Amino acid sequence: MEQLLEILEDIQPDADYETCTTLIDDGFLSSFELLSLVSELEETYEIRITPVDLIPSNFNSAQAIYDLIQRLQK
Repeated sequence: MEQLLEILEDIQPDADYETCTTLIDDGFLSSFELLSLVSELEETYEIRITPVDLIPSNFNSAQAIYDLIQRLQK
């Protein structure tokens, strides 16, 4: 999780990733930032994020993103 938080901070330092559960819904992550995040996650965690995975519920919080990573690594 710590590595994920570092990635998120690099992409968008203005959000509170510890508590925010509306990163997509409230526009903390723009579409460009989301694409950057997906690319970084795929490279760092050696996973493949498909268009089916690109739904707000998978990216609305750091925990949701971490859960997605865990699912895709299995």
